[in-house]
Amino acid sequence: MSEERPERDDADRLVGEKNLIFYDGVCGLCNNFNKFVLQNDRTGSFAFASLQSDFATRVLRDRGFDAADLNTVYVLPAFDETVEPVLRKSDAVIYVAKNLRQPFPVLATIFGIFPRVVRDRAYDLVAKNRYRFFGRYDTCLMPGSKDAEKFIEV
Repeated sequence: MSEERPERDDADRLVGEKNLIFYDGVCGLCNNFNKFVLQNDRTGSFAFASLQSDFATRVLRDRGFDAADLNTVYVLPAFDETVEPVLRKSDAVIYVAKNLRQPFPVLATIFGIFPRVVRDRAYDLVAKNRYRFFGRYDTCLMPGSKDAEKFIEV
């Protein structure tokens, strides 16, 4: 049984339909974050693309960002005019948490009270040490067949 993954045209269609999370595909912390999101996504509104993918490179470049910056997670919200077109670092994590099951939206609101500069410094500290504490894979991990359609160009 082959796993269904979005092809390029289908992937482009997801821009605007799903909240796209662009993550470091070889990072243990990032992959665990994705699993956590999949388990707690209350509406099935998230899709994922590794920063190492051609899709992420193209989509982020078109919006003025560099997918080669593996030290941040990016979120491209689906038709949400209340947020910036591309969220990164702590703003991205807070946006994701606000769209998960309770109690995560409440926790996101609490963390959102802190100034972005403080949140992003904490984010940068974790990002700088993520491979040491959470491991690094040689290649991007493959999603299970249940969630394969939510991952682009894996």
